[in-house]
Amino acid sequence: MILHTAIWNSGQFRLDSKKTLLGTEGVAEVNSFGGYEQQYHVLINPDALKSYDLTLREIYDAVLKNNSNVGGGYIVKNSDQYSVRGIGLLEKIEDLQRIVVKSNHGIPVYLEQIADIEYGKGLRVGGVTDGTVEVVSGIVMMLKGANSREVAQRVHNKIEEIKPSLPPGVTIDEFYNRDDLIGNTINTVKTNLLEGGLIVIAVLVLLLGNFRAGFIVASVIPLSMLFAVIMMNLFKVSGNLMSLGAIDFGLIVDGAVIIVESVIVAISAKIRLNKNSLSKEEFDETVYTSTSEIIKSAIF
Repeated sequence: MILHTAIWNSGQFRLDSKKTLLGTEGVAEVNSFGGYEQQYHVLINPDALKSYDLTLREIYDAVLKNNSNVGGGYIVKNSDQYSVRGIGLLEKIEDLQRIVVKSNHGIPVYLEQIADIEYGKGLRVGGVTDGTVEVVSGIVMMLKGANSREVAQRVHNKIEEIKPSLPPGVTIDEFYNRDDLIGNTINTVKTNLLEGGLIVIAVLVLLLGNFRAGFIVASVIPLSMLFAVIMMNLFKVSGNLMSLGAIDFGLIVDGAVIIVESVIVAISAKIRLNKNSLSKEEFDETVYTSTSEIIKSAIF
């Protein structure tokens, strides 16, 4: 699931920044694209190699042994699992230069005596651009089942914390944040619910010809929504565009319209028959009788 995307201008996405984002609650992975992968290039001098009686395999093995990666298991903390690893032992060119590749009569032969070591770039198969210059793009992946809005906000806060520590010339620009999409979706749902509810109330009042009956039927809308939200919260069902955008006010009030209309017709007929207003007991009996007659159809 793509949660949050950002562009890192004018430089490679720094490893320490990536680790900071990975430590954010709810984040599963941070994938970066574009830029160059920094490498150390060992440019061997063939003449020096021959004079010291060394082979390329011996040079390779010496560098490999001095830069091994070691796994240390993992640590589980709450819902997160942290891998413990020792990633390499070489951190700068000087470390590579001081690697001992051979002992010549007790005198060490260092790598710098056989090769020139310099910073280089790995081979690339593509790049990323914002339309004007080349950039590095990063995508923060969210854990399954996490609250996307809360995670997006936490990632945004982490990026703001990282910005002051960036080297000169490197900036972070968030070009897509799911929090914005969620906010727009919620506002759309709110607007549709409000406008839809007002339209339904107006139509009900107009068709039933009775303000009291119209508002009684309309009250089913917020009550149904309240019941649905309670059940969604109880069974951990998320409120999203699919679950909220498919609300049909016609289906919600359909049963209430049938029952209230039956009650209005029954009360009107009883008043015409008695030619006077009904007592409270007669009114309650009429409502109960008319509702009982139509309830099976309404439920169906």
